[in-house]
Amino acid sequence: MKKRQLVAVAVFIALIAIYGWSNRTQHRVFINAKVLTVNHKNDIAEAVSIRGGRIEAVGSNSEIKNLIESNTQVTDLNGQTLIPGFFDAHSHFPSSGLSAFAADLSPPPIGTTRSFADIRIALDKVAQDSEEGQWVLGFGYDDSLLAENRHPTRDELDGISKNHPIYLWHSSGHMGVTNSAGFAKLGIDENTQSTAGGVIGRDSDSGKLNGLLQEKSAPSLTELTAELSYFKYYKILQAASADYSSHGITTAQSGAANETLLKALSWVVKLDFLPFRLVVLPRHESLGKQILDGRFNADDYNSDWFQVGPLKLFADGSPQGYTAYLTEPYYKPPVDNPDYRGFPAMPQAKLIKLVDEYQKAGIQLAVHGNGDAAIDNILEAFEKAQSETKGTTRNILMHAQMARIDQLEKMPQLGITPSFFNSHTYYWGDVHSQKGLGPKRAAGISAAASAKKSGLRFSLHSDAPVTPINPLQLIWSAVNRQTLSGKGMGANERISIMSALRAVTIDAAWQVFQDDNRGSIEVGKFADLVILSGDILAEDDIRDLRVVETIVGGEVVYFGGG
Repeated sequence: MKKRQLVAVAVFIALIAIYGWSNRTQHRVFINAKVLTVNHKNDIAEAVSIRGGRIEAVGSNSEIKNLIESNTQVTDLNGQTLIPGFFDAHSHFPSSGLSAFAADLSPPPIGTTRSFADIRIALDKVAQDSEEGQWVLGFGYDDSLLAENRHPTRDELDGISKNHPIYLWHSSGHMGVTNSAGFAKLGIDENTQSTAGGVIGRDSDSGKLNGLLQEKSAPSLTELTAELSYFKYYKILQAASADYSSHGITTAQSGAANETLLKALSWVVKLDFLPFRLVVLPRHESLGKQILDGRFNADDYNSDWFQVGPLKLFADGSPQGYTAYLTEPYYKPPVDNPDYRGFPAMPQAKLIKLVDEYQKAGIQLAVHGNGDAAIDNILEAFEKAQSETKGTTRNILMHAQMARIDQLEKMPQLGITPSFFNSHTYYWGDVHSQKGLGPKRAAGISAAASAKKSGLRFSLHSDAPVTPINPLQLIWSAVNRQTLSGKGMGANERISIMSALRAVTIDAAWQVFQDDNRGSIEVGKFADLVILSGDILAEDDIRDLRVVETIVGGEVVYFGGG
C-alpha cells in the first residue's frame, strides 16, 4: 500500500513538472500594448515576445509580428499596459494566509473591526471551530483605531474564553495580547520578567499581568502555529498564494524565516506548489551562526525559483506600536513617562559586534530600523564595521520610516539601500500626525524624494500581512502621500509614477542581486509580467487599476478577466 502511495505521489509530482514545463515553454506574443520596460532608459515599447519562459524580443508591433508562428498564442492588448511582474521587496509570506483559519481583526479600510465587540464576535467564531487547548488566533487589530483607543486586556480576553488560549496579533506584527490560558501555554506567570528588548505589560495599579506582550517578549508566529495540522498549513499557503498572485506578485518574500520555515518553503517551491518565485530572508537568531561557520550554505537551496536573501536583524520595533526607537520623545508619550522614546531591540554593543562579524564574512544584511535613533545605531554599526573591512554592498535598511535627510545622505557611503514601508502615510498617517510622531516628523516618514536626491536606489514594500500585499497601493501612496482622512502628508517627499514603479520592480530586484534575470522587460530575462487594465501613467487613481493577468515564467498564474 505504501509503495502504491509513493508511486502515486511520484506520478503526481511528475505531472506537475511536465504541466509547468509545457506552459512555460510555449510561444506567446503581446501586441498593441503600452509596454513599460523599466529598463535603464525607461523605454516604452509596443509589443513583446516570450518563449521558453523568457523574454525573446521587445519592440514595435511590426517587429514582433514577424516572430509569429502557427502555434503562437497572440494577445492583442488593445492599449492595455504590460509591465514587469511586481517584486515584493519585503513581506512575510505566507502570513497573509492566516485568514484561512484565524480571525481577521483589521480595521477599515482593510477590514471591519472597530471595537472590542467586533473582536469578540470574530473570536467566538474561531473558538467554536477550535479544540480546547489550541490557540484561538486573531490578527491585524490596531489599538489606535479601536473605539476604546487601547489594547484589549487579559481579563477581557478571559471573558471570551478561559479554556482556549487566545492571542491577538497586533497590526504592527511586533506585539499582541493574550489571556490567562495563553500565558499558561507560553510559560509566563506573575514572576516572569521582561526579556531584553521586550516588554511584558502589567497593570499600572495592581502590577499584575495585563495581557500585553511586546517585541522580544511576544511569541513568534511560528510558536503560535506550531500545533496546526498539515491541512491548515496548506490552507494558509493556498490563501496567501492566491492573494499575492491576484495582485501581480511574481517574486514574493518571506522576510524573517527561521530554519524550519526556510526549509519547508524550499520544498514547497521544489514541488512546484507556488505560482511565483520566492526570496527568503533567514533570521539571525535562527541561522546566523550556521551561516557564519559554513553549516548552512545558501547555494544548496538557490535556484531560479528560490533564493536565500540577506540575513535579517532587528534594531527596533514599530512607530504605530510605540516601540520604534526615536531620538526625541513621542509626540504624545505615556502619561507616566513623558520622555518615552521607544527602545532598541538589542544593546548597541551587540548590534555593532554582529554587523562587524557578518560584514567580515561578506554576508549581506537586512536590518529592521524604523525610528531615527535606531537608524543612527544601524549606521554607526556599519561605519565601525567598514573601518576595518569594506564589507558588502546593498545592505538593506528595512522600513527606514523615520530616516532623516542627513542619514539618507550617509547611506551611499556605507553601501546601504533603504526599503520604505511607505503605505504608512495612508494607513497610519493621521495617527502618526495626531499621536505618535506629531505633524512635523510624520510629514517626513518614508522620505523617498530625499533618498532619490541623495543618489540612493530604494524599494517600496507592504510588510504584509501588516498591510495588504498591493503594489498598486504602494505606488499610489508614493505618488500622492495621502492619509486615510484624505489629507496630504509631506508633499515634498512625493515621487513620480515611474520612480515608484521602478521601486516595486527592478530596484527591488536589484537590492537582492536578482536584477540580472527579472525586474524589467528585457531580452533574456524571465517572462515575469503583469497586464494592467489601464494606463498606469495616465490613471487618475492608480488604485482603480486591476491586475488582468499575472504571468510567471511565461505561465499565466492569475487571470482576472479582460
